[in-house]
Amino acid sequence: MISPVSSIPRSAHRSRPEATPYVDLTRAEWSALRDKTPLPLSAEEVEQLRGLGDVIDLDEVRDIYLPLSRLLNLYVGATDGLRGALNTFLGEQGSQSGTPFVIGVAGSVAVGKSTVARLLRALLSRWPEHPRVELVTTDGFLLPTRELESRGLMSRKGFPESYDRRALTRFVADIKAGKDEVTAPVYSHLIYDIVPGEKLTVRRPDILIVEGLNVLQPALPGKDGRTRVGLADYFDFSVYVDARAEDIERWYLNRFRKLRATAFQDPSSYFRRYTQVSEEEALDYARTMWRTINKPNLVENIAPTRGRAALVVRKGPDHKVQRLSLRKL
Repeated sequence: MISPVSSIPRSAHRSRPEATPYVDLTRAEWSALRDKTPLPLSAEEVEQLRGLGDVIDLDEVRDIYLPLSRLLNLYVGATDGLRGALNTFLGEQGSQSGTPFVIGVAGSVAVGKSTVARLLRALLSRWPEHPRVELVTTDGFLLPTRELESRGLMSRKGFPESYDRRALTRFVADIKAGKDEVTAPVYSHLIYDIVPGEKLTVRRPDILIVEGLNVLQPALPGKDGRTRVGLADYFDFSVYVDARAEDIERWYLNRFRKLRATAFQDPSSYFRRYTQVSEEEALDYARTMWRTINKPNLVENIAPTRGRAALVVRKGPDHKVQRLSLRKL
């Protein structure tokens, strides 16, 4: 006797859609979701927000980031409503009012995540419901160069172990807890190190955006084996900026070439020595950096966290967003 299951043709099994926690959307489908949201930025403002080597224009902002700002505005409102319901249940009406909404933005070096974070800050601050939007990058929580050298970690700068993860998590936890004033170290890409004595102060924002390579990393177990609270546990929403590794490498090299002609020319620049050699010699160094540091970090640490994001933004070879995957609720 043939069972009902075995009688189903194999092709029928293959045609079933694969279960996924995401809704996949094309660029056109996503763009249509902006509804009638007006574009509050000018071409000049977009140019100022664009990262070196990133390709973005008003069409990209209108099609991709305007719908995202609308979605996040809806999330902020819904989270406020949920918080009110929880406070009512606990009999603590108003005790948690003003808790910041925290957004994480993750992705590889040179993928354009910094531009995404800056655009979101600019767009979200134009919504009347939450005008105070702050942006913090995890670069400020890199260990100082002297500390990296003493631990033998200079060749792993940007890897999870090169950050003061406890201080970073505490920083976001304090903001989430509603502290009036929280400070963070400041990192300079010019000197390639933490700036001694300089601090960034954040004062009770409506929204906090945290941008960095490894912001979606899960917490590591403590020495006692117990699971700790990680940075991503404080996020209300998260974005992963995705692209093929070969495209990111090309963007990385193009950015290095442009920096060599601009920022690296500064006498204070850590990378000034690469302006004193031929372009090919400088690019050989950049290729080595990509091959030995940035690509391994992407493959081993950054890309594996993609599935933890609420939204995955996938770029094509031209830096334009092609598809998006939004996590279902």
